[in-house]
Amino acid sequence: MSGASGGNGQGASASISFWLRAMPVVFVLIWSTGFIVAKFGLPYAPPLTFLVIRYVLSIICFLVWIKFSGAAWPTQRSQWWHLAVTGILMHAGYLGGVWVAVKAGMGSGLVALMVGLQPVLTAVWVSQWAGQRISRLQWLGLAFGLSGLLLVVWRKLGVGTEVSGFTLAAAVFALCSITAGTLYQKHFVTGSDVRTANLIQLVAALLVTLPLTLLESEAIIWNREFVGAMVWSVLGLTLGGSSLLYLLIQRGAATAVTSLLYLVPPTTALMAWALFGESITAATIVGTALTALGVSLVVRSSSGPQPKA
Repeated sequence: MSGASGGNGQGASASISFWLRAMPVVFVLIWSTGFIVAKFGLPYAPPLTFLVIRYVLSIICFLVWIKFSGAAWPTQRSQWWHLAVTGILMHAGYLGGVWVAVKAGMGSGLVALMVGLQPVLTAVWVSQWAGQRISRLQWLGLAFGLSGLLLVVWRKLGVGTEVSGFTLAAAVFALCSITAGTLYQKHFVTGSDVRTANLIQLVAALLVTLPLTLLESEAIIWNREFVGAMVWSVLGLTLGGSSLLYLLIQRGAATAVTSLLYLVPPTTALMAWALFGESITAATIVGTALTALGVSLVVRSSSGPQPKA
């Protein structure tokens, strides 16, 4: 009897271990679809208006989740303000920049590649302002990352509207926003429940983004593509991605997510090629590989903070 019980226990333990190993991969796949959803839904709505609807629906879902789970709210007023700042940077700034760039013509793969340099900027910032010197290996990684990005961007300069001053500015704004948000969060935000923290961040992002929608005149086209993109943005990305990240951190698998994030740009590029016919040339492959290698070298040799997943 005890043997059977032990066998069942071992089987359950093996099953839990399998899903724990699979969770980082699932999380990275979900994260990669964020760039695809922007490309999929933006033909039918202006970017900031889409994000405002996404924020509102996500807030409603989190309110229901918090109500039935009894999730704890931050007890210090300062933490509410710090979470609001991170929400403005990492939702309004980052997502706003990405979606505006995609709407203006930049491909999903290129946007993912550009914002994928966030760990490099984070390492450089920490080295300059936290008294940590940049090692030779980190400089090599920085050179690889920038070289890979330039290789991809240079090929597309002057070809259509994908790479223009406006799209580059929007993508760089998104990159700087998520980098600043990551650094700010690591420095000021203490441990809190991911559900209430996300809700506070989303409300702050909504308050900042909503007035900007007055600058948009394009009407929303309510069709299956728009609704599908919105549903996945809310349930898959905001709630699903946040839930997986929460579980991974609680179970101590966040390091695996950090390592797999190097695969986000190539994964996004493959998805964009399959769904939208975005070209994958030899320059794209080499440039993406160089960037991933550069980011990997910087992060692995850095004793500073790891990138936010």
